[in-house]
Amino acid sequence: MSLHREAVRELIAQIGIIPSIRLSSPEDALFAAEAISSSGIPIIEVTLTVPGALHVIAELVRNNPELAVGAGTVRDIESAKRCLDAGAKFLTTPYLDLEIVDYARKQDIVVFPGALTPTEIVTAWKAGSDFVKIFPSATLPFAHMAGPGYIKALKSPFPDIPLIASGGVTQQTAGEFIRAGAVAIGVGRDLIQPNAITRRERNWIVELSRRFLAIVHDARSEA
Repeated sequence: MSLHREAVRELIAQIGIIPSIRLSSPEDALFAAEAISSSGIPIIEVTLTVPGALHVIAELVRNNPELAVGAGTVRDIESAKRCLDAGAKFLTTPYLDLEIVDYARKQDIVVFPGALTPTEIVTAWKAGSDFVKIFPSATLPFAHMAGPGYIKALKSPFPDIPLIASGGVTQQTAGEFIRAGAVAIGVGRDLIQPNAITRRERNWIVELSRRFLAIVHDARSEA
């Protein structure tokens, strides 16, 4: 089964969690991806900061056709092209790059750029982004509206724009972001614990993945 754009978009909205793998070796990345996917999260973002990231993406796509494997920290068109050649099903950027958004649309690939201000968010949405990633969500410069409060404030004027909270999301704040109106959360270190990777403690990552799934489910039922 090959996941197409609409299926990937629906999967992200349904699951509500985008595990972001940012590790120091291809072997670590593949280990983490296997543990996460076996826990019930069929979405993996491999950041291009991972050594051999394109190899990791290609390997995951080849061995797990039902897995929505995407590329993160995509910073230019050439990198975006290489990610798609490797089989990536979605692209995400740390900032708003309209050239990458336009390229993804033309290739019929899900894309969600990073944005922070209302102007960036609207610009990203009008350009055809599937989601808009509020990044970094946990360390916003507006102290009185930090984190979930900022997402909630944005949803008032932009109820139709699906927002993804990413950057510093933890077990303690994940539910708050969902209740505030985020359609999904991007989670990195708090899900993929460095010690679990070093010790190859697969069950640790599986347990955390299931915990995040439960947090999102419960928060949605309360929203």
